[in-house]
Amino acid sequence: MNGFRTAMVVEARKATASSTLRATGVLLALGVPAIVAAILAAAHGGGTPQARAQMLAKLGPEIAKADWHALVLASTQVTAAASVFAFGLGAAWLVGREFADGTAPALFGLPVSRPAIAAAKLVVHLCWAVIVSSVLAVTLALVGLAFGLGVPGAEVVAGLVRIVVLGTLSALIALAATVAATLGRGILPGVAVAAVTIVVAQITVFTGATAWVPLAAPALWAMDPGAVSAGPLTLVVAFGAACAALTIALWDRLQLVR
Repeated sequence: MNGFRTAMVVEARKATASSTLRATGVLLALGVPAIVAAILAAAHGGGTPQARAQMLAKLGPEIAKADWHALVLASTQVTAAASVFAFGLGAAWLVGREFADGTAPALFGLPVSRPAIAAAKLVVHLCWAVIVSSVLAVTLALVGLAFGLGVPGAEVVAGLVRIVVLGTLSALIALAATVAATLGRGILPGVAVAAVTIVVAQITVFTGATAWVPLAAPALWAMDPGAVSAGPLTLVVAFGAACAALTIALWDRLQLVR
């Protein structure tokens, strides 16, 4: 693609300067640990008995142990729900802002091809998601240390690594928002798809859907890696790749007048 390296530099600078991506990343990387900290505090006896009973009913009795396993389990469940929408919002902004800000017509006069620009946006999105997911895992480890859970063992470290992978897979699922943002020529259509995606994903997980449903596979694997084979996860990657390819194709055929 013509000018991909140049497009990567420009899109990376845009992402670095973006208050939207910065705020979304901070909310995910710090918001999830804050929720998990509140859950651990409740498991340690904080809050009312009614609130504690409701928490255990939603998250499972293992949370009551308030140990590293409980932290990883709670973090996985919260991250599975929050990351899809957060990364969907970021993806919608990266692609849809060109239409919302009225800069899309200027893309036709650049020496860099539109497919190269779209591809650069997608790569930046995935890099941003990996960074945010990694910071999230480190912050969760700090929460556990702050609660005096001791030095995390190999199993706990593996669980935190799965959270990073969960975030990355969620970012791939969230690429559906880039297709919607392109077709709808704006940020809001992408945000709407991200919202619908998280609802559908949560419904499929809580209704015991098969791991072969791409929206459910990452969460089911992160909570119980032994129960999900590599096949469903490969399907998630294929889903993300298909959304990326469709987005690039749509940008290649983008027209000034619809």
